[in-house]
Amino acid sequence: MKAHVVGFDERLKPYVRDADGKRRKDLPKPGVKDDPALAPAAYQRFGGLKKDVRTIASEQIRRLEQAMVTQRRWTGAEFRQLFVGHPLVWHLVRRLVWGRYDERGELVGALRVAEDRTFADVDDDPVSLPDDAVVGVAHPVQLADAVAAWGEVFADYEILQPFPQLGRDVHTLAETELTAHRLTRFEGITVHVGKLLGLERRGWHRTSPEDGGVQGCVERELPGGGAVVIGLDPGIVVGLVDEFVDQKLDEIWVRRAQDSYWGNARVASFGDLDPVSASENIRDLEEITE
Repeated sequence: MKAHVVGFDERLKPYVRDADGKRRKDLPKPGVKDDPALAPAAYQRFGGLKKDVRTIASEQIRRLEQAMVTQRRWTGAEFRQLFVGHPLVWHLVRRLVWGRYDERGELVGALRVAEDRTFADVDDDPVSLPDDAVVGVAHPVQLADAVAAWGEVFADYEILQPFPQLGRDVHTLAETELTAHRLTRFEGITVHVGKLLGLERRGWHRTSPEDGGVQGCVERELPGGGAVVIGLDPGIVVGLVDEFVDQKLDEIWVRRAQDSYWGNARVASFGDLDPVSASENIRDLEEITE
């Protein structure tokens, strides 16, 4: 049996390259000229690999996307150990742009992980990453004008991304919304309950049930505490999510960390949100109301 090299694509789906460099979805079935013991074992092992990776790939991709949205950070040492040095996850890591951040959380530089696991900037110059550096998945809001240049780099290297990062839609608040306590442009719109439930994969969750077992809101926690809250009418019935399939977005507001969970105060303005949180919440609201 000829030598084959196993690789992983942008969705962590394994593939093989034969001795001529041709890419295949599967190992060829053992033939009469192949080793009667090694060839079948290798074929079965690759089949097992495909099955194992399938169960974890989507979860790993979702976690990395959520890390970008929630602005989770790691030290340079943790980044090398948990991501760059991981035999499987690093195949996703090298398909993303990573940011370095200062003590205020501001982006101070961006990098990618090359195939040899070294670091390079947008000009392909080497980047040194100290152990105490602060690292996270860079959001296009933070990359700003550098998004286009990074897009060219990834296109030149034919790198496909596991989820929308460089090509992600970016949204901003209107000037009048910066001081507003409610996001009225989405209020009054009726959506199917299934779209609201779909938001749970993006970090939203239903609030505790009120009288009659009705969950009257869905919310997404903010990195600095508090949450963006969507009030629903008539609300979702616990255990009977199809009882009211049409849900009106009644009120949309920001709950501060110090605000009472059951309070009706609308004190925080949407301008208090950081640019990433503002963009992501508007993105989700636009998708469920389109």
